[in-house]
Amino acid sequence: MTVYKRSFRMPLHRRIAMVGAVAAGTLLLGACGSSGTGHEGHSSAAAQGSMKSPATDAFNDADVTFAQSMIVHHQQALEMSKLADGRASDHEIKTLAGQIEKAQDPEIKTMQSWLTSWGKPESSGMDHGMNHGGGSMPGMMSEKDMADLKAAKGTDFDHRFAELMIAHHNGAIEMAKDEQKNGGDAAAKKLAADVIKNQSTEVKQMQSILDRL
Repeated sequence: MTVYKRSFRMPLHRRIAMVGAVAAGTLLLGACGSSGTGHEGHSSAAAQGSMKSPATDAFNDADVTFAQSMIVHHQQALEMSKLADGRASDHEIKTLAGQIEKAQDPEIKTMQSWLTSWGKPESSGMDHGMNHGGGSMPGMMSEKDMADLKAAKGTDFDHRFAELMIAHHNGAIEMAKDEQKNGGDAAAKKLAADVIKNQSTEVKQMQSILDRL
């Protein structure tokens, strides 16, 4: 009888160790079971964080001008891209137009939120105009450019779209480089860097399309 009791009497330090091991195992299983949703939640939080407005005490006049001007510039790019539906014949042009819409529409919303947080109007009050090749904003299409693009179809549209969008993108890149040089807000300068990187890649793509059309 004495032997039986002794076999089940465990020293205190061993009982504490066993409880600790069980608790650690439970925590490990919980972490493994939630690893997928945890990563997804982190990605979602990071995405939401990237869309937040920058600190209002960091911006300067160059940031405001960049946001106001690039909103108008992006809006015209969206207008051009939407024309591809029903007019473009080249598959790559159609795909590229969709990519431009997908990228630039959220950027417009982001820049609008910045101006709101900065207490600045979306419009600078100046007539930007649509003056491809000149005027206050580089790369902007003229009313004639837009009318000709709307009237074009098939390969003619593909050519015009690529040529005009190359000029449009190069104008945006020029504006973004100015923001990187003169801007003060980190988020605005980061967006400018993204514009330079992404639109430079698209310019090369459109040039290759023109070379094969």
